Amino acid sequence: MFAIVQAAGWPIWPLLLASIISVALIIERLVALRRSKVVPAGLLQRAVGEFKRGANNDKLLEDLEKHSPLGRVLSAGLRNVNASREIMKESIEEAGGAVAHELNRYLTTLGTIASISPLMGLFGTVVGMIEIFGSQSPSGSNPQQLAHGISIALYNTGFGLVIAMPSMIFWRHFRAQVDGFVVEMEQQAVRLVEYMHGDRK
Repeated sequence: MFAIVQAAGWPIWPLLLASIISVALIIERLVALRRSKVVPAGLLQRAVGEFKRGANNDKLLEDLEKHSPLGRVLSAGLRNVNASREIMKESIEEAGGAVAHELNRYLTTLGTIASISPLMGLFGTVVGMIEIFGSQSPSGSNPQQLAHGISIALYNTGFGLVIAMPSMIFWRHFRAQVDGFVVEMEQQAVRLVEYMHGDRK
């Protein structure tokens, strides 16, 4: 591996840094965007049931807010349960916007890495081509410098593509996953309003 890095020349170092950041972000988002952590099953029914019993609603709302992103949205609605339907919906929408922003955290960075990695690889290719042209002289070409220029060009192009492809796949996957979670939270929030305002039992 070290021999490959040496052969690829100095342009490989930004690509290696990008690959480390990309892997770290993918692992972090895989852990953070688990369904059981974002939209736990049965949370709405459990929250409504406990809230209607009314033993200690302040403690319930605090625990609900810390529980999960869905819990934050439901907690915002339940805090305004005695207000009008419109105010309750507004508070849910505000909380939902903040939660959606949090779920999208780091995805811009991952998408940027997916976009610029091929360009970074292309930059390495250009550096390699410069080395190749530099190996030419009136007395002939320098085989060692020529081989080094070719290895820089090919290794950097390859590394750029290897980093970009999984980064793009995971970026699109996480974007779709977040969109699905947001839609599901919206549906559960609507059901909460209907439960608390007597339209649904």
